[in-house]
Amino acid sequence: MTKKILKFEIDLDFALIAITAPLRDYRLCYFINKYLNFDFKKIPDLAVDIYQGTIEPAHFSIYHTHWETTETDFYLIANKGSDGLLIPEMREVDYFLMIRNFIDEIDLNRIISSLNRIQEILAAVKIDPKKIKSRENLLF
Repeated sequence: MTKKILKFEIDLDFALIAITAPLRDYRLCYFINKYLNFDFKKIPDLAVDIYQGTIEPAHFSIYHTHWETTETDFYLIANKGSDGLLIPEMREVDYFLMIRNFIDEIDLNRIISSLNRIQEILAAVKIDPKKIKSRENLLF
């Protein structure tokens, strides 16, 4: 009898921006909404089983906005949650801006540039989700 090995690859079809800012989540959303003309709204916290079932899932603050014209979804997710870090290998990052259905690299660079112009943000850089060890935590 032959064995068949099933391999699968996680589809990471989103752009990811790491943001370092010494602000509360609602203050960061205020500045992004003000300077980038976004409309982030708080949605229920993201519950992630970062400890693989040993304790309750950790909860992370998350905000969402949607662009109707391009069907693009933006999620601002806190890296620091109720019981740990969403992406533990990136301790210095405070927030992640996840962009789904994003197609234009020029617009992505404009967003990063605009984020870096906000005085309260220390740094905003593009991250390749495929290089993150705990990338499964970003799938929801």
